[in-house]
Amino acid sequence: MMLGGIGMPELLIILVIILIIFGASKLPQIGEGLGKGIRSFKKNISSKEEIDVTPKKSEEIAGKTDDSKTISSKS
Repeated sequence: MMLGGIGMPELLIILVIILIIFGASKLPQIGEGLGKGIRSFKKNISSKEEIDVTPKKSEEIAGKTDDSKTISSKS
């Protein structure tokens, strides 16, 4: 047994508890969901793309018309 860590007996107990709670039929679905989540997390962490947050021209125009409506409706 490891000091301060989870050993093999503890992992087996956790697996048995999960099996009792969710049942054998749900385990593949749970594993698939966890796998997709981990894959997505790794992909997003390792990607070096920067997110462009500058508005496009059509959004700028729409933003200006919305601003003019709010200003005229306040007066």
